[in-house]
Amino acid sequence: MNNNINIVEFPSNLGLKEAEPGVEPGVRNLPDWLRENGFYDLLNPQQVYTLTPPSYTMKMDEDTGVRNSEAIIGYAKEQAKLLGKVFEESPFPVIIGGDCSIIMGSAMALKKKGNYALFYLDGHTDFMLPELSRTGGLAGMDLAVVTGHGHDKLTNINRLKPYFKEENVWSVGNREYSVDYVAPILESNIHYYDLDDLQDKGTEQCTNEFLSMVHEKELDGFFIHVDADVLDDIIMPAVDSRANDGLTYAELNHILEKLLVNEKAVGLEITILDPDLDPSAEYTREFIANLGKCILDARKYPDNI
Repeated sequence: MNNNINIVEFPSNLGLKEAEPGVEPGVRNLPDWLRENGFYDLLNPQQVYTLTPPSYTMKMDEDTGVRNSEAIIGYAKEQAKLLGKVFEESPFPVIIGGDCSIIMGSAMALKKKGNYALFYLDGHTDFMLPELSRTGGLAGMDLAVVTGHGHDKLTNINRLKPYFKEENVWSVGNREYSVDYVAPILESNIHYYDLDDLQDKGTEQCTNEFLSMVHEKELDGFFIHVDADVLDDIIMPAVDSRANDGLTYAELNHILEKLLVNEKAVGLEITILDPDLDPSAEYTREFIANLGKCILDARKYPDNI
């Protein structure tokens, strides 16, 4: 029997700069890599959907100050169209990137459906505006864009701005603490739990507060974004932007167990793990074992939802 899960593959690396001159970021290979290492066999999905992204370039868009803007916008529209169908189906969607720019399609699809919250697990805020970015890559700005900050070409596709309301977004796990970097998100209405806050207050309090908000506001549901770099660098170094410290698997698992079992959860997105940076699959296999168990425990059989 297949589990009550669908997999959606968005293998886009358009939101990242080159790993080195002439070398594309390897996150484009993440779906195939997870399949090769047993993730798909473990989840045993009912369907697997794939959307091929535009070809990678380093082209800077002068209007937005973001690389590959036109390609990202076109791809996001196609993503949203596909996800509009997927979100209406019973199986729970596990969306695999790619880099964090793939959240554009998820955000647009959910905005078309109703009023949704976002639980954003990432070792960075991704709440940066183009003028402050050193790379021009959307993967470092995507949370700002999906909450309406930046050029309308990106933030107001199909007049859907904002895709998520700031007050319905939780940014959890940042560990880049420079004053200039965190100032924009602190000035927003986003609920912000950096790594220190999360570990001081505990994952139980963080998730309980989020779920209480979803319930009290009577939101239509919530979406979960997991960037692999939210994990401690010791257990997940296969990411493009490494930093010391991070979540343990016990902490991440507790968060996901609380969220995934909730009836308001509408999807889970996984990004940034780069197969090129884990050639032995040592870190990937541990990642698969932990996330796979969390997903299966919550969403295993067709009558779970």
